[in-house]
Amino acid sequence: MNNETGGPRLSALKGRQVLADGVYEQIRTLIMNDGIAPGDRVNIDEVARELDVSGTPVREALARLESEGLVVRLPLRGYRVTELLTRAEVEDMYGLRLLLEPPSAAKAASVMTDEWAAALEAEMASCPVAPDDDSYEDYRALSAHDARLHQMILHIAGNSAVEQAFERTHCHLHFFRLAYNQTSGIAALVEHREIVDAMISGKPAQARKAMVNHLETARDRLLVKM
Repeated sequence: MNNETGGPRLSALKGRQVLADGVYEQIRTLIMNDGIAPGDRVNIDEVARELDVSGTPVREALARLESEGLVVRLPLRGYRVTELLTRAEVEDMYGLRLLLEPPSAAKAASVMTDEWAAALEAEMASCPVAPDDDSYEDYRALSAHDARLHQMILHIAGNSAVEQAFERTHCHLHFFRLAYNQTSGIAALVEHREIVDAMISGKPAQARKAMVNHLETARDRLLVKM
């Protein structure tokens, strides 16, 4: 009896979640591709009509995007897309990363295990080449890999406070909005390889140096275009 009554309910819940996830990804793509420009208001009714859905999954998607810092809620006026980071904000965010990530890479190298080495190699294999095109759809895989790798390094280092603080910045999304159409993917993957090799080899000083180089180079790639 429970299965008979629970089955349709479970299917309905799964269907609703799939719809919500799909709407979220479509709105996220619009924001990343400047389909909704930085600073523009998001018209919920218009988006719902364009995606052929009700307003409910659109509102749910916008709440998720607000938690990522891609939209902000305006009192009694709905949502607007956040502005791109300024030069000063980019410098500040990379300043924070340079404080947190090089020592974490060194610590990860010092506590490296075969299991973590395999996990790092699997992550590197998830994005073996840089994308050929400059669209969000092509660069999304590279951005996701970048976020996962840096998060994994912090996790291996074992400082949960640092890991949580880094996750809350959603820095990869904001940098990605500035940089996805730049031809920097190949360089980023080469830099990732240097960091991972140093950690797997158990060389803390080399891992720290490789991470500093990666962050400073990535920062400069952004700033030169601003």
